[in-house]
Amino acid sequence: MNALAAALTYLPAWAGVGGTEGVTGFPNIGTYLIFGVILVPVYVMVIAWFVGEPRDAKSGLLGVSYLVGIAAQMWIGMFILTLIIGVIFFGGLPAPIGSGGPP
Repeated sequence: MNALAAALTYLPAWAGVGGTEGVTGFPNIGTYLIFGVILVPVYVMVIAWFVGEPRDAKSGLLGVSYLVGIAAQMWIGMFILTLIIGVIFFGGLPAPIGSGGPP
């Protein structure tokens, strides 16, 4: 047991993964994949609310409001979770906000 504890002291809490550098996670290939490919059915649905038959601008705007609210809730929640994960596992806040973790 003592040998295991001694071996674990050499492993950092972040398991060799460096802190965040640069812009935290937004402009990369996953962002383009999600917004450019995965969300195409959502774009078609929103356009159909306003140009399809029967047209109902009030219901269309209500639907857009719901989509914006859900998206904002997810983004804000993930932003807070990113900050918490950065502090716990990387020793500091992510790069645009903090110094980017341990030196």
